[in-house]
Amino acid sequence: MSERSVSKQKKGKRWYSILAPEQFDRAELGETFADETEQIVGRTIQVTLGELTGDAGANNTKLTFKITDVGSDSAYTEFVQHELTRDYLRSLVRRGASKVAANITVLTKDDYRVQLQPVAFTTKKADKSQEKAIRKVMTQIVEDAAVDRTFADLVDSIVEGRLSSAIYGEAKTIYPLRRVEIQKLSLEARPEEVAAEEEAAVDVDDDEVAVDEA
Repeated sequence: MSERSVSKQKKGKRWYSILAPEQFDRAELGETFADETEQIVGRTIQVTLGELTGDAGANNTKLTFKITDVGSDSAYTEFVQHELTRDYLRSLVRRGASKVAANITVLTKDDYRVQLQPVAFTTKKADKSQEKAIRKVMTQIVEDAAVDRTFADLVDSIVEGRLSSAIYGEAKTIYPLRRVEIQKLSLEARPEEVAAEEEAAVDVDDDEVAVDEA
């Protein structure tokens, strides 16, 4: 038997506690089982906000975390997605009213690229121009929020309902609203990935510059 096989046999499989990021107070999200730490990195785990906070009323919000680092008996994660359940969103829809949604990609103060999907539910049927105006307000408020906040702060403003409240307060002056929610937030790229994309784009632009050899 090779030394590597003996080493693996001695190590064996073990359980790792999966911990939320610091902004979620390192709460335990669950456990995972593996014989090599490399097998754990990249795994995702989904929990409800209610499970994290102990508030059953928050079970309509799903949070997804991705394992990025592993210690001796703990797996550490980053937050990657916030999403409302389909059942909850369906419960907000009313016949004879409008659902106004937007899909907005922004860069936070600390250079995380994030996609947000706010949605507003009106009391009655809004016309196209009013829906367009509501969507414009959504976009402006989300973009302003991203410029002023780090990724962690932006996530907090969504989880705590502050961003949706800001949209509601502004958009209700256009047409009466019943509710505004952020139905989804997804982390698209980290700062280092954004920087690499920008550098690659610059390289391509340089290559396309015509050189006059005359």
